[in-house]
Amino acid sequence: MSESTKLTTQIQGHLLLIGLNRPEKRNAADLEMLHALSLAYGELDKNPDLRAGVIFAHGDHFTAGLDLADLGPKMAAGQLNMVPEGGLDPWGISTKQVSKPVVMAIQGTCFTLGVELALNSEVVIAADNAVFAQLEVSRGILPFGGGTIRFPRSAGWSNAMRYLLTGDSFDARTAKEIGLVTEVVPVGEELNRAIELANRIAAQAPLAVQATLASARNQDPEQEAQLLMQRLGKLMQTKDVARGMQAFMTKTAAEFEGN
Repeated sequence: MSESTKLTTQIQGHLLLIGLNRPEKRNAADLEMLHALSLAYGELDKNPDLRAGVIFAHGDHFTAGLDLADLGPKMAAGQLNMVPEGGLDPWGISTKQVSKPVVMAIQGTCFTLGVELALNSEVVIAADNAVFAQLEVSRGILPFGGGTIRFPRSAGWSNAMRYLLTGDSFDARTAKEIGLVTEVVPVGEELNRAIELANRIAAQAPLAVQATLASARNQDPEQEAQLLMQRLGKLMQTKDVARGMQAFMTKTAAEFEGN
């Protein structure tokens, strides 16, 4: 687990709750927070008892993005290493990605790398006061956390370019309309709803969830078409398939063990 004072982690059943914890700075990320977040994703990946993650933020805002006072000099010198040893890439711009699903709860400001975290999360719950923006062009840089890669694929080219190239903000309803957000809920309900959905995911067969996620992430359709039967064949050898089939036949809830 991370020992950073700028990020909290808590195990709740099969979930790892990850909280950005720098509310006095609107949870703007300095290098310590970035590394703590990366290490938390690494913990989620390697702990066999964990089946899903929930990322949220303490305070009234999700994140104002990067703390440029801390990170600017490192970026200019080309020395910004966002993934420390033992960590994983929360933005999915490298091969070091977590193999388990992440559900995100957003309130208030969600700028730059916050948007990119949402783009790399499986389910995104937003409070109806959430405000989103990709502000990098206004700072003379570009989104380097996957925004230019994932945003057009998620929202469509024109929708993504509308916000990537202007730096304009948009609200939670717009975020849902363009596919960035899964659900919009009243302020204060976003974390409970995220935990509820994460628990529903965690109740499914873990190996099947991970295989489904890996298949969906593969952007090479021809390769994935060849891998699908291999993935299915491996799953058919697991005890969880028998548990799932028995539960289906008896109309009961299966208790999956991840084997």
